[in-house]
Amino acid sequence: MKILIADDDKNLRKVLANELSDAGYEVSEADNGIKAVQLIEKEEQDVLLLDLNMPGMNGMEILKQLRELDIPTEVVILTAYATVSTAVEAMKNGAYDYLTKPFQIEELITAVERAYEKKRLLSENLLLKSQLKRQTERKKIVTNHPLMLEVLETAKKFALSVLPVLISGESGVGKELVAQTVHDSSPRSEGPFIPINCGAIPDTMLESELFGHEKGAFTGAYAKKPGLLEIANHGSVFLDEIGELSPVLQGKLLRVIENGNFFRVGGIKEVGVDVRFVSATNKDINKEVEEGRFRQDLFYRINSLALTIPPLRERKEDIPILVEHIIKSTGIFKNRGISKKALKVLAGYSWPGNVRELQNVVHRSLFLSRNQIIDEDELPADMLVGQNTSGRKLEDIEREHILKVYREVNGQKRKAAQILGVDPKTLYRKLSSYGIKE
Repeated sequence: MKILIADDDKNLRKVLANELSDAGYEVSEADNGIKAVQLIEKEEQDVLLLDLNMPGMNGMEILKQLRELDIPTEVVILTAYATVSTAVEAMKNGAYDYLTKPFQIEELITAVERAYEKKRLLSENLLLKSQLKRQTERKKIVTNHPLMLEVLETAKKFALSVLPVLISGESGVGKELVAQTVHDSSPRSEGPFIPINCGAIPDTMLESELFGHEKGAFTGAYAKKPGLLEIANHGSVFLDEIGELSPVLQGKLLRVIENGNFFRVGGIKEVGVDVRFVSATNKDINKEVEEGRFRQDLFYRINSLALTIPPLRERKEDIPILVEHIIKSTGIFKNRGISKKALKVLAGYSWPGNVRELQNVVHRSLFLSRNQIIDEDELPADMLVGQNTSGRKLEDIEREHILKVYREVNGQKRKAAQILGVDPKTLYRKLSSYGIKE
């Protein structure tokens, strides 16, 4: 337990520090309010023993600032000027307890232990709520296909290792769900599972999100903030679209994977974490390494255990059960169904956006359907046209569909990506290969 004693009475500070250190606590000292806040911002304390009357910043001002900065340190007030009004005000401002000088050291230790227990219970409660929400919202992988069943079985075996896992596959195939399976099947299943989309966050923001930052590290950094790696301690981090990381962040990530240590943005003190890394990419990562866009040493680290998820067009036997699952998951349309003719149309489509696109198509059809059963004429028109594909290349069918959607939304790339169920960067690359660069 870390305890900070903030009191301008040097003799009292030393006595308390000695007693608490002898009792096995890690103790720091501050002789004024400003220094106390600076120490807490630099390194979080479990309990603050706070004198109300100090130079620079009094105890009430410190309490208010700790709450404004959302710092989860429990506070025990120490004062020789006890009144009912000051006690009430201190409690209103977030103090846990209130001791009047002079007091017995046993009385202080009891207050400290109770304050720490409250902090611990609050932290556990927040973690439990987070875990419960994750369990409630968690989606399951729906499949009967041998290829996918083999992937899931391998994922569960990989879960028993501490080595990083790399999941490859096209956008929309369910890489995050497989990553979740690795976490849930591992000894870390009770810890956090933190997904991070490396392609959706600008590099300048992603570094702070991953590693956290110190107060004043950049404009707008008004307080110290832990990064997602710290939040994921004793759990797993899922780095989606890891191929989008800049060379600088690749180097910093490599260091964390190798030894579990990193610096917050603007920090000079190393932070250590125990995290399992699961990464995913829809790129040909070997080609990225060959062409110098991805570090070879990082690739070797994240690729210790590799999984490849087959696209939906290679496991179309799953389409009926996936459609049934998607319909039942909607809530308001859960009692609806789909005709055999409509299923045949879905089975004949190439699905460039994979399961994510299938989900979007089913949702759209449910909203547009006039009956309890989705019929073929309520599916997107291009799917019906696409049934006569004999002799045509899959890439041509995919290109035709992407361009049709792109034209229908008047060239709005993000909207087209959403309809197709693919990552915007994937769509940008596809359009660029078709000669569309604006």
